[in-house]
Amino acid sequence: MKRLFALLVVLGCIGGGPARAQSDTPAPFDPELQRLAEIMGALHYLRGICGANEGQKWREQMQALIDAEAPSGERRRRIVASFNRGYQGFQQTYRTCTPAADVVIRRYLDEGARISRDITARYAN
Repeated sequence: MKRLFALLVVLGCIGGGPARAQSDTPAPFDPELQRLAEIMGALHYLRGICGANEGQKWREQMQALIDAEAPSGERRRRIVASFNRGYQGFQQTYRTCTPAADVVIRRYLDEGARISRDITARYAN
């Protein structure tokens, strides 16, 4: 649960930073944000097949990230594409939950929490 909280912290903090002149102007943390989006896409798929009964939780978290950051143009496309790449990559690999899928879930929860903490520590006011 602490890992999930860390993901929520970044969602609240990144949108509260200084406004950029254009929301399609890349932010210095965009590579990390794209990786976080990819992780959320993977978790959306994997948690579903592994019986987490979370419904649309990770998709909703992704929407909250987009709402908080308000990217447009190419920047928005890259973030959304990252989420879709995470989802589709595992959709092509896993049809059912396996021990390997459980390991990926744990690792992605840890990595997502780390990215969230790093972005928050470095860029939040």
